[in-house]
Amino acid sequence: MLDKINVQDIVALAKQAGDVIMEIYQKDFEVEFKEDESPLTEADKAAHKVIEVGLQVLDGTNKTSIPMLSEEGKNIPYEDRKDWEYFWMVDPVDGTKEFIKKNGEFTVNIALIHQGVPILGVVYAPALGQMYWAEKGGGAFKDGQPLPLKTQVQRETYKIVASRSHMSDETKKFIESIETNKEKELVSIGSSLKICLVAEGEADIYPRIAPTMEWDTAAAHAVVLEAGMDVKGYEKGSVQGSLAYNKPSLLNSFFIAE
Repeated sequence: MLDKINVQDIVALAKQAGDVIMEIYQKDFEVEFKEDESPLTEADKAAHKVIEVGLQVLDGTNKTSIPMLSEEGKNIPYEDRKDWEYFWMVDPVDGTKEFIKKNGEFTVNIALIHQGVPILGVVYAPALGQMYWAEKGGGAFKDGQPLPLKTQVQRETYKIVASRSHMSDETKKFIESIETNKEKELVSIGSSLKICLVAEGEADIYPRIAPTMEWDTAAAHAVVLEAGMDVKGYEKGSVQGSLAYNKPSLLNSFFIAE
């Protein structure tokens, strides 16, 4: 399937969604709340539509028919999606809370999943002008530069990424338990940029001992995999295998990216 898809087409689509998002970002906008009390803006809806239409056009051009699962799309029962070999996993605006705060730390996430594994991912931070992308066997990149950009040896501190909006007590305890001969440095940032910091070598580890959904991690997971790292489940104090996608429940387990 990857031979039919040009990752740069997905990069261009993420940019289109980002342009629509930024038009809304730069003006006053209303905030709604979903049933789970998570925020929703017109940017989420508009970006979802741009990506949905764009992927449909690419499907027609490439003679493929790949279903899409999006945070802002309709709920698709597991019975209807369990046999999908390939599908697009999309989060039109990851970090809606950061979008509302207008701190720029939100992303457009588009991933292609094959049998539970992310094999292509694009993460675009339109307010920061940063673009990450990767495809299986083709490497990972930030703005055209191969990842990782740094190695652990090049850092004087042991950098730990933490969520700006979701720092749990369990995460604090995990950070305290890390053994290193370097001084620990905490880096806080929003959205899937946290995983991308690990992929580019700007940070050593990102522990997420708090809930996330599959669309929050899929695109950045593809990037970190091609950068030579991984996002692994973390349960009861032990590291598990890589996060899997298209589960009956789309809720991720806790995880460690490193």
